[in-house]
Amino acid sequence: MLGSLPSFARLVAELSKLPGIGNKTATRLAFHLLRRSHEEVNALATALVEMKQNLSFCQRCFNIAEGDLCSICRDAGRDESSICVVQEPQDLIAIERSHGYRGYYHVLHGALSPLDGIGPEDLKVPQLLERLKDQQIKEVLVATSFTVEGEATALYLARILKDAGIKATRPAHGIPLGSDLEFIDSATVQLAIDSRREL
Repeated sequence: MLGSLPSFARLVAELSKLPGIGNKTATRLAFHLLRRSHEEVNALATALVEMKQNLSFCQRCFNIAEGDLCSICRDAGRDESSICVVQEPQDLIAIERSHGYRGYYHVLHGALSPLDGIGPEDLKVPQLLERLKDQQIKEVLVATSFTVEGEATALYLARILKDAGIKATRPAHGIPLGSDLEFIDSATVQLAIDSRREL
């Protein structure tokens, strides 16, 4: 059936490439878009094109940015003695929503996973080590997810930080094991940040 509708089939194929979107959901989304007005579909298409044209990753912390630096790295009012290390930009957003942290960030874009062949050089670890040469940095809050990979990444970074003489802390209370930060409510994230512990 879809073979006789190449435009529809192509849209379903492209939508199904998105994470968490299977063929059935992609088909539902395609029908939804088909029912929308030309203006609404054009607005979505324009937003996608503009996002790809205007957004990239911050050259310092690797958060999403419009320009060379993200808004957080451009904020001179933040605590220069602290860096919070997270796995993904979504985790950074979750911590910012909690209003419990006022330092800077470093986004790894993943976690260590030897079984999948992901080592420190596959993440933004070398760039983090370069940033740690700044004498102002006194603490690194390692806020990787509480999964096996996230914990392995935290322990790896804790060893490096200890050797460098930098205090390593980890969010404590409130975040269940096996969870991702982006799905935790703001109050729980703030409690975890406020009660962080040294690694």
